[in-house]
Amino acid sequence: MAAELSGKHVVVTGANRGIGLGLAQGFLDAGADVTIVALEDDVEEVAEKLSGDYGRQVGHVKCDISDLGQVMALCASVDRVDVLINNAGFEYITPITDPADHVDEVFRQIIETNVIGTFSVTRHLLDKIPDGGRIVNTASMWGKTAVAEFSAYCASKHAVIGLTRSLAQELAPRDISVNAVCPGWVRTVASMRSLSFMAARQNRTEADLLDEIVSAQALGGLMEPADMVAMYVFLAGPAASNITGQSFTVDRGELMQ
Repeated sequence: MAAELSGKHVVVTGANRGIGLGLAQGFLDAGADVTIVALEDDVEEVAEKLSGDYGRQVGHVKCDISDLGQVMALCASVDRVDVLINNAGFEYITPITDPADHVDEVFRQIIETNVIGTFSVTRHLLDKIPDGGRIVNTASMWGKTAVAEFSAYCASKHAVIGLTRSLAQELAPRDISVNAVCPGWVRTVASMRSLSFMAARQNRTEADLLDEIVSAQALGGLMEPADMVAMYVFLAGPAASNITGQSFTVDRGELMQ
């Protein structure tokens, strides 16, 4: 696989932790040059560590993808993007029955980041993506189903799948493939925070709820970020040259459709 991606430049958003960091490591393992993008200040520190671990320079850009000005600065900082991984996203509870004002604010922030931000990054990087390039969007298992009290997140990930399908059609004349990956439960800060919210509102322990979630999977066990890598690397490589407009669920068999 390293030979297949050697010399390719991969940009991964939301890559300072969780699935995004796992993807950055996976693409470096596959021989690609990588630039990581993240909202948080530690993106430079993470890039420096990756550079040391892999013995080659890993680029970094601090960017809030919901801010168009910052997106434009991101785009100006890179010359070529062979593979764009739109992984940055915001996951938070938004109960519609909660009267607090912050619910409206969080709902808007989730849509602006997960949907508008994904579109903006793709749109403004498009002239840096050569014909035959690849775009892979991180959606979610919840982009194909739903769960109570996460309406904004579920809506945003349904939208990412729709965006993927539409852009696959629009960019086909340039032979740019656009696909989505829909992770199930992966051990990340965001998913464990969601687990905590869900358990508290159901008056259950986190361990009890996690046991129920894992038991609903055909294959037991909670996934780690590294378990997501193979699908993304496959979609970025030549073996996936005939695949576009698809959304692939990686969830150990929890959602079968």
